[in-house]
Amino acid sequence: MPGERAIIAMLHERREDALQAIRDRWGALCIALADRMLGSREDAEECLNDALLSLWNSIPPNSPQSLEAYLVTVVRRHALDRIKAAERQKRGGRHFTQALDELAEVLPDSTDVVSQAEQNELNRALRAFLGTLPPQTRQVFMARYYFAKPVKEIAEECGMQSGAVKMLLHRTRKKLRTYLQEEGFL
Repeated sequence: MPGERAIIAMLHERREDALQAIRDRWGALCIALADRMLGSREDAEECLNDALLSLWNSIPPNSPQSLEAYLVTVVRRHALDRIKAAERQKRGGRHFTQALDELAEVLPDSTDVVSQAEQNELNRALRAFLGTLPPQTRQVFMARYYFAKPVKEIAEECGMQSGAVKMLLHRTRKKLRTYLQEEGFL
């Protein structure tokens, strides 16, 4: 199986077998993420297909440092677009919507962040906050709020009780709120 750099080179050469290499290497990860967000395997597979098309159209000219991170970000964006469309039709993904609801009380409303520069500063602050967390706390936080994993699954992966994961997430959200207040975002 070709490595990331080789797959990026294949995309630059416009070789369609690059898409199959991406699907073989990261397809299961992407489908699992989108499925957790959307609650539908079929929609998750469509998100992966949409993401592969987006990659095909964006590489070149882009050449990401990490193809895996780039792909996961694109899949998340496509899944979020589907969630927004589903919410307009009064249906949506269970797990991801619940995870977003948990964070909604901490993060500022999008109407508060009026410019892209402010959004970039918020992103910088979130990355800085994540850098202050112990590795396991960061892993749990990212699993819940980036990869939209259910608490039970996170607990199993980390060898913790579900209650301990919930408490860790609750305390981390409180720390995030305090951090964002100190940084002037709330």
